[in-house]
Amino acid sequence: MRESKRSNQSEEKNQERVELRNPRKSSSNQGQRGRTFPKKGQTCVVHYTGMLQNGKKFDSSRDRNKPFKFRIGKQEVIKGFEEGAAQMSLGQRAKLTCTPDVAYGATGHPGVIPPNATLIFDVELLNLE
Repeated sequence: MRESKRSNQSEEKNQERVELRNPRKSSSNQGQRGRTFPKKGQTCVVHYTGMLQNGKKFDSSRDRNKPFKFRIGKQEVIKGFEEGAAQMSLGQRAKLTCTPDVAYGATGHPGVIPPNATLIFDVELLNLE
């Protein structure tokens, strides 16, 4: 019974770390929405905007007008971003909240991300390759 309780607590902690808040559906890829999720090794093509909790934007692929690509399972992005994207369906737009333990932690990213920052990403999964 203790093991089961620990397992549930672990699952609850993971849900707290990466939340899909108010997923907004986009009009693209309607036929695939809800059925097509990223698999390990696939390349995700996304548009994103990253913000601190105070609303200050620190990065955006939309501002560059160039989608961002990364491979699932290759640790090319912070853990929280990858965990959140892996839960998204093709064509979905969602808000990911990443606590410091799945973002940049106690060190942050000097000049951009303060130590122990919770990050908020507006992510749209455009394509899978």
